[in-house]
Amino acid sequence: MPEYKAPLRDYKFVMQELLDCETHYTTLGYEDASLDMVDAILSEAGKFTEQVIAPLNQIGDQQGCTWTDGVVTTPDGFKQAYQQYVDGGWPTLSLPEEFGGQNLPHSINTVMGEMMSAANHSFAMYPGLSHGAIATLMAHGTDIQKQMFLPKLVEGSWTGTMCLTEAHCGTDLGMLRTKAELNDDGSYRLNGSKIFISAGEHDLSDNIVHIVIARIPGSPEGTRGISLFAVPKFNISDNGDIEDRNGVNCGSIEHKMGINANATCVINFDNAKGYLIGEINRGLNCMFTFMNAARLGVANEGVAASEASFQGALAYAKDRLQMRSMSGVKNPNGPADPIIVHPDVRRMLLTQKAFAEGGRALTSDLAQLVDITHASNDEEQKAQAEAKLAFLTPIAKAFLTETGLESTSHGIQVFGGHGFIKEWGMEQLLRDTKISCIYEGTTGIQALDLLGRKVLGSKGELLKGFASEVVSFCQTNATNPALTNYCQTLGGYLQEWQTTTMDIGQKAATNPDEVGAASVDYLMYSGYITLAYYWVKMVACAQQKLDEGTKEKDFYLAKIQTGQFYFDRILPRAKGHVACITAGADSMMAIDSEHFVF
Repeated sequence: MPEYKAPLRDYKFVMQELLDCETHYTTLGYEDASLDMVDAILSEAGKFTEQVIAPLNQIGDQQGCTWTDGVVTTPDGFKQAYQQYVDGGWPTLSLPEEFGGQNLPHSINTVMGEMMSAANHSFAMYPGLSHGAIATLMAHGTDIQKQMFLPKLVEGSWTGTMCLTEAHCGTDLGMLRTKAELNDDGSYRLNGSKIFISAGEHDLSDNIVHIVIARIPGSPEGTRGISLFAVPKFNISDNGDIEDRNGVNCGSIEHKMGINANATCVINFDNAKGYLIGEINRGLNCMFTFMNAARLGVANEGVAASEASFQGALAYAKDRLQMRSMSGVKNPNGPADPIIVHPDVRRMLLTQKAFAEGGRALTSDLAQLVDITHASNDEEQKAQAEAKLAFLTPIAKAFLTETGLESTSHGIQVFGGHGFIKEWGMEQLLRDTKISCIYEGTTGIQALDLLGRKVLGSKGELLKGFASEVVSFCQTNATNPALTNYCQTLGGYLQEWQTTTMDIGQKAATNPDEVGAASVDYLMYSGYITLAYYWVKMVACAQQKLDEGTKEKDFYLAKIQTGQFYFDRILPRAKGHVACITAGADSMMAIDSEHFVF
């Protein structure tokens, strides 16, 4: 089983050296977030995830959750570990002091989230959705609702869920059937069933607050008639005490490919008491607060998967002896050389490393943008942060989970036949990671969001804004001999990106299917270019440290060499996606659906 170690040195590089979190936090008024404080928090978070959460990963996969007459029991050790998580104050890191939080930046909590997911994906999901529930209630809840729910959610003694999907409607939420009818006291009674509810029932917390979409009788059909509700597992008194059981029950839990230690539930609402969040028929708008928070969290899961698989594969590749190096014996005292000397093993390891570290730079930058939206008093700065977040969120969610899945596949391959065996733990990483490509909007849905809504829908303005940032960086560093080739290459891709976008828009004017046909290739293409930008920024930072005479030469040199590998061996994949986009929709849509037979 891979032994997870929190990559504290790389967190320090990204947060302090690449993104200058010290200035960032000071500017936003986060006075308690000094570098010493941040280092101490991340160090303790590393110990907690390594020593408490990671050891439960394999037993959680083996035991899974059990369901008996609506009661869900988590695997051995999970309840005790969750209590340690709450006692340590970890749920409260980035939440407001008025509800019991520590009021630290969101970006610090993002790092904690990556550690937890890399150490134990299933465990991390239990508190993971609580943050989305909290964000939704903070943004759209009434003062009474905030006082009713937030202190316990922030504390972690209660957890939250997102209840969207029904058996007959997945992405097409306008087809939902769950009904909400007004009670005499102003609350609502909900009836219906939701499926695929992560952490929908468990034995870790005292109460579970479900954030549920439903339709009020008389509301318009489709998405224009959706309202949003907070529905607790146990009813709550006016002073916040738990009362009797609400009409919320777990009908079953799913038997899944992965994340076996997280209960994925069917939740039945039978005259369940709920509270309207926001305005009637504006539920989906409110829900986007939750969904956007969740999508950034899932992007973080993709980075975590790449990191965890890389760590396991790297340790094995240094230890496993097989064959001799083609360039000469490297281990003369042994019967064979360690497999890390072989180019193909290096290819897989460097791909994992490039996706983990490049993805971490991207998600950390997005987390700092969230800090700005939360704490900045500069409206123009907030608007720019929100625009960049809108553009990069679908790229981060879909691209980083797809590359996370690829990384876990490489991890198995490095182990060879042993990678296919459960006791090594590498195949679990792949099984656990696949869901990240699906939930909170599949790769295809994120791709349509990026190309259809964010790029074409903004008439190219969101793409132009991000491209301007990249162009500015390249122009500033054009004469830097260490960066010239990187900037020239990236500049060429940027021009192609914008030209390709215009071509899709022109084709879509006469054939709307062109958008759907191009969308996933467009997203992956955008992802490779986006990560290239973060890699050249990391190369620039590392080169500066070397020029200053740092004593950590090996660390910074490895960063530069990984960046070179990304540009040489990974970025060229973008050209294949352009070729697919250029081919258009014709061959994809040519076969009549009735002739699609086997």
